[in-house]
Amino acid sequence: MLQYVVREATDVAACFTSVERLQEYIKNVPESPRYVQNVDIPKHWPMNGAITFHNYMMRYRENTPIVLNRLNLSIKGGEKLGIVGRTGSGKSSLIVALFRLAEPTRGYILIDGVDISSIDLHDLRSKLSVIPQDPVLFAGTVRYNMDPFGSYSDDEIWTALEKTYMKESVRSLCFILENGENFSVGQRQLLCMARALLRNSKIILLDEATASIDTETDALIQNTIRDGFQDCTVLTIAHRINTILTSDRVLVMDQGQVAQIYIYNYIYRQQLQSLV
Repeated sequence: MLQYVVREATDVAACFTSVERLQEYIKNVPESPRYVQNVDIPKHWPMNGAITFHNYMMRYRENTPIVLNRLNLSIKGGEKLGIVGRTGSGKSSLIVALFRLAEPTRGYILIDGVDISSIDLHDLRSKLSVIPQDPVLFAGTVRYNMDPFGSYSDDEIWTALEKTYMKESVRSLCFILENGENFSVGQRQLLCMARALLRNSKIILLDEATASIDTETDALIQNTIRDGFQDCTVLTIAHRINTILTSDRVLVMDQGQVAQIYIYNYIYRQQLQSLV
């Protein structure tokens, strides 16, 4: 009994610490307004998913090093771009920049011709989907995890699950455990992809999403990217060379800049292998 009380007290103390950290982040971390009045963006933006970085510079905080340095890059709508580079080269900083988790010190980013710094964070972030290396699932039903705001029908959710090869896996489940512990890492990745399909996001960002999964599940994810996201712009930060085999181009990052851009083919496979 004493051991149980001590364990529960420790858990409660840890939870209070988490709440304190959330409160500190909400109150003290500066961020642009979530909603901005009188901002006019085109209906159904973005239509194509074209992305342009122009002379873009970014640091995470004041008095810290530049992580993206005068970056100039154009990505066509619907293009599948693999992104490679050594640790600290600025790969994941591209995602930070697109979500405006940090603001630029110079330059701008255009998505379908719209400067993302001119629109509110809600409009921007609701149009992007990210599949991280450690996918986030909450304790609750599959529907709640797929569609927490109740915006979609059951048929639409089942269609998204079917396209990501997860329909049969969730049929027998009534409840998802905290952090999706009753799913494998690969299945959690596929559920995140189903969520992106359901939202019909035009821009998909994969941050080393297949780094911790087996090759069979990796193949399912690649099939989903090829078939389910055929008309989407997909940026894939690569951990394994197989992850970018179907990319239209491969971007090599170095010190926050574009080092090289390849049209991927097997001639460059050995060169790229040393960078992932």
